[in-house]
Formats: sequence, C-alpha cells, structure tokens
Amino acid sequence: MQTSVHQNGTIVTAADLNFFYGEKQALTDINLTIQRGLATAFIGPSGCGKSTFLRCINRMNDLVDGSRVEGRLTLDGEDLNDSGMDVIDLRRRVGMVFQKPNPFPKSIYENTVYGLRIAGVRNRSELDAACEHSLRRSALWDEVKDRLKESAMGLSGGQHQRLCIARAIAVKPEIILMDEPCSALDPRSTVKIEELISELKGDYTIVIVTHNMQQAARVSDRTAFFYEGKLMEEGETKMLFTSPNRKETEDYLTGRFG
Repeated sequence: MQTSVHQNGTIVTAADLNFFYGEKQALTDINLTIQRGLATAFIGPSGCGKSTFLRCINRMNDLVDGSRVEGRLTLDGEDLNDSGMDVIDLRRRVGMVFQKPNPFPKSIYENTVYGLRIAGVRNRSELDAACEHSLRRSALWDEVKDRLKESAMGLSGGQHQRLCIARAIAVKPEIILMDEPCSALDPRSTVKIEELISELKGDYTIVIVTHNMQQAARVSDRTAFFYEGKLMEEGETKMLFTSPNRKETEDYLTGRFG
C-alpha cells in the first residue's frame, strides 16, 4: 500500500462554474474543491452533469461544437480556461480513463508508452522503465510481462481497462479522471479496478464518475452529488452516505429516484 498520502490541499477549484452545450445549460453555478491525493466520486442520476464537469477538468468538452464555459476552474491555481493554457500539457497532467476501454491496435508495450512517445521520449531504457513501472502500478505486469510485443487487442476487457490506466500513469499525471471505468466490466474485473484505485490514490488525485453507489462508498474519500446540473452536496463519503444534509441526496441514495 502507498504511504505517501495526504500532503493534502486543494488541487482543483471550481468557482461559479457554468457550462453550456449550445443553448442547453449543463452545469449551473458549480462551487467545488477537489483535494490532492484523495479519491473523489461524482454521483447522481444520468444527465445530471457529473461527466460534463469531469470533462471540464481536462477540457475534453472543447471537442464539442458550440460548448462554452463561464466562471472559473483552476488546477494548482492556474485558470484552465485561460487562452494561454497549453491543452496538450494539461491533458498530460490530467489523465483520463473512459467508460469503454480504448486500447490502440498496437503492442501492449507501445500502448503503455504511447503518451511518452508523443511527448518526444526516445530513450529506450527510459521507455522500458516507464512501461514496467506503469504496468506494475496498474496491477498488470505479472499478467503481460512475457507478452509485451503482442497486440493489446488480445487482452480481456478488464485487462484493457488496466492497460488504459497504465497508459495514463506513464506520463506521470497529477490527476486521473475515470468516467465510469467499471461499467463495461464483469464483477471480478471491477474488484481489480477498485483495488487499483485504492492503491493509486495518494500518489495521484483520482476523480471517478460512477452510477454504482456501493462503488462510490468503497473507493472514495469524498463524494459530490450532482442533480439537474447543480452540485447538491459534497463531503466526506461516509458522512454523505450516512447523514446527508439535503433531501435530494437522501432520496437518491435510498433509491427513491435516479
């Protein structure tokens, strides 16, 4: 287990953040801080804005035509939406793991070091070391160490997702965003990903969007509940699940809607 946790402090701050897809407002007046080295879960019904907010943190929403953001969102005090922000560098600092694993049709090795190659790393021993380190951290090394030259497409779904996590880790991000990383996986693979989140937090700040409330309760230190584009409540996971402050949160957690 990692011991380097809790050099806490805020890493991401949203202040009066509003987000629009064309005319449709997807986020309204979001005020939220994300703590360094912890795992934070975003929960809420479908279409409530949690994935939209997640994608604001690495500006993936830039890829959507007609999208626009108002208010302030900072990473380590830097305004993420400043015109001078280097988005490529931002996405190195803020890695992303998607709902559906998306390995590239390349070898396991080349998948793992892909981000480093893009960044211009050519030194073979550096690439080899990063490959092994990342695969070890993503609990995949022992399963693939003799198959690094083989196509990643031959791996199972759960292995694909851990490979995508290894690929994110290789470039040494500060934050790893996970958008429902287990929703396409079987229960056994899900357990491995959850164990991995527990291992990685501390060295990385993890933000996970999940529909699975038990999963949020198991893996996260803090939980934010979104509803109809608004942040209803945020706090320590145990407190939020056992004694929420708002009726909407309680209704969602007890299955009255969602």
